[in-house]
Amino acid sequence: MNNEKGAGMQAVYADLNGKTVLISGGASGIGEALVCAFAQQGAKVAFVDMAQSQGEALAARLSAQGHHVAFAPCDVTDEAAYQAAIERFAQTLGPVTVLVNNAANDVRHSLEEVDASKFDKLISVNLKHAFFASQAVVPMMKAAGAGSVINLGSIGWMMASSGYPVYAASKAATHGLTRALARELGPWRIRVNTLVPGWVMTEKQLALWVDDAARELISRSQCLPGSVEPGHIAQMALFLASDASAMCSAQNFIVDGGWV
Repeated sequence: MNNEKGAGMQAVYADLNGKTVLISGGASGIGEALVCAFAQQGAKVAFVDMAQSQGEALAARLSAQGHHVAFAPCDVTDEAAYQAAIERFAQTLGPVTVLVNNAANDVRHSLEEVDASKFDKLISVNLKHAFFASQAVVPMMKAAGAGSVINLGSIGWMMASSGYPVYAASKAATHGLTRALARELGPWRIRVNTLVPGWVMTEKQLALWVDDAARELISRSQCLPGSVEPGHIAQMALFLASDASAMCSAQNFIVDGGWV
């Protein structure tokens, strides 16, 4: 899949050159587009994912192109291991001043089938890691005098979509986390925003969920024709990471073709 698809003419944010950016779930889908977009801006990109072979291949490809990219296989639901990986990235690439909390799993589930263990696992992969990654990088941002935390939300809960109640609850909570941290961290010029994708045409979505009925729903629901691609999400992330959004915090930035 071409992860630059949907990017169009990519804006250049000179202030991102040399910044250390941390991205979770960066080996495929939206995450891969994020890694590529930040690398192309000259940022030093660190990313984690459980898909080790995919992550290593992406890091190798971008490094061969002259970009500064580092990958570590990591389960973000293991908070201690994730925070340790973040510290290693900071030691090799420099203090993290942009954090993109992208990792998530929108696996379908029903109210009846979820037990306490599954509930906790879904919360961990869709919400908890964002809190502990923020905890790890905020001291670096405070020392730097500024920073940007970008939490990936979802329009799913806004639309009252069915089929993934714990995922929807996690993403709604992500918006609350954004608002709370934006207020708490603002005095240090640390901005916290929620980047809210619509139905993005990743390989996973196309393989599992997007059939003719889904395409008809998308066409009927979006104001704009066409598909929301990973590159569209990455372009908004670049803006939110850069000084171009210097007075943007505690906000939702929706990229959904005009669905909600």
